[in-house]
Amino acid sequence: MKPIHTEEEYKIALQRAEELFDSKKGTPEGDELELLLILIDKYEKDHFPIDLPDPIEAIKFRMEQLQMKPKDLADLIGYKSRVSEILNRKRKLTLDMIRKLHVNLNIPTDVLVQEY
Repeated sequence: MKPIHTEEEYKIALQRAEELFDSKKGTPEGDELELLLILIDKYEKDHFPIDLPDPIEAIKFRMEQLQMKPKDLADLIGYKSRVSEILNRKRKLTLDMIRKLHVNLNIPTDVLVQEY
């Protein structure tokens, strides 16, 4: 077992992990699978980073999930016109708005505080 440095090593590790997928925990195969998954995870984080979503897109996505309309968001962050300005990127989120969106819509603060 060694670190994964190349795309070819990555593909081999994925194939081996698939072969070991049903291994029982605590067995030699289970231990090998656990180590492989750690190495695969590290390689993926280094080579395929995933950026945080845009704050406004995250708000819109969450509103869609909760079947909310902009007027529903006005109850959280202020007037309908303010909601419109925020969703159209004409007004920045305030700290108070970020807190309310985090608590009420369960959007991570690290997403909401980003520049947009």
